[in-house]
Amino acid sequence: MEKNKNIDFMAIGDIVIDAFIKLKEAEIEYEHGVKMLEMRFGEKLPYDSVKVVKAVGNAPNASVSAARLGLNSAVMTHVGNDDFGKECLDSLEEKGVITDYVTVEDGKTTNYHYVLSFKAERTILIKHEEYNYDLATQAEGVIPKWVYFSSVGEKSMPYHADIAAWVKDNNIKMAFQPGTFQISLGAEKLKDIYEASEVFFCNVEEAQQILSEKSRDVKKMLKAMHDLGPKIVCITDGPDGAYAYDSYNDQYWFHPIYPDPKPPVERTGAGDSFSSAFTVALGHGKTVKEALSWAPINSMNVVQYIGAQEGLLTTEQLEGFLADAPDHYKPEQI
Repeated sequence: MEKNKNIDFMAIGDIVIDAFIKLKEAEIEYEHGVKMLEMRFGEKLPYDSVKVVKAVGNAPNASVSAARLGLNSAVMTHVGNDDFGKECLDSLEEKGVITDYVTVEDGKTTNYHYVLSFKAERTILIKHEEYNYDLATQAEGVIPKWVYFSSVGEKSMPYHADIAAWVKDNNIKMAFQPGTFQISLGAEKLKDIYEASEVFFCNVEEAQQILSEKSRDVKKMLKAMHDLGPKIVCITDGPDGAYAYDSYNDQYWFHPIYPDPKPPVERTGAGDSFSSAFTVALGHGKTVKEALSWAPINSMNVVQYIGAQEGLLTTEQLEGFLADAPDHYKPEQI
């Protein structure tokens, strides 16, 4: 079957099935300044509920978000030739995502993670399968308008170089939202990815780690991150809002969060929903200022549900929230 090559938004990154286990008996303690989830060892502990969410992960979440927001969206990822892999493909297709660029690998298992959910926060038990990343085969003949690159497995350094060259050679705009492994590498090892990025996303703590920066001077970090290559940089700061630097107009922006209609249920996917909505807004031709107003709305709604995709908004829904936003919900130049 011939692949669909009319792609507005191609999300690249690993896919996973998440099993959300809502805990009943646990405690939060601080140990050497680190917040710890504590449970009694060696006992049978009751849990409240479990919910299995298929076809998630930074890139799959973004691909579903882009499809809901009106772009022709695809995902480039790997699954095992197992029942879990088929379930992931079926789930993506049901949500309007093009799966022509998903590689099904014999002898591999589909990633399956366990999310321990407690008091709206989560601790995730992860295990990444080692897939055979081969961009030349995966991307043959396709030139999407936007690439959204995020978390992949640890044995993927050549893949990063191939993606950087691909987007540069074909004038593809790339959004880069690094996963945990990519953040741990620092900026120098991913120099070509940063230089190839149109827009970059992370939170304040991640920016500090990438830049080896001790202060929380967000404006300083926005500029430092831009100096690595991205034309547009967005750094989020949880309930304290989000910041962006637009190098095309040499403008720094701050935006408050959209007020929660009720306390968050679960925060998984908040970052993905924010960065994907921001990127999609740019894909629709909106300015950085406008994109910064779109993104927190998508994030606000996602945390009202378990899992990273159920609360993703359509364009009509997002615009409705924007029309009803309180007076203070607007970007401020800093």
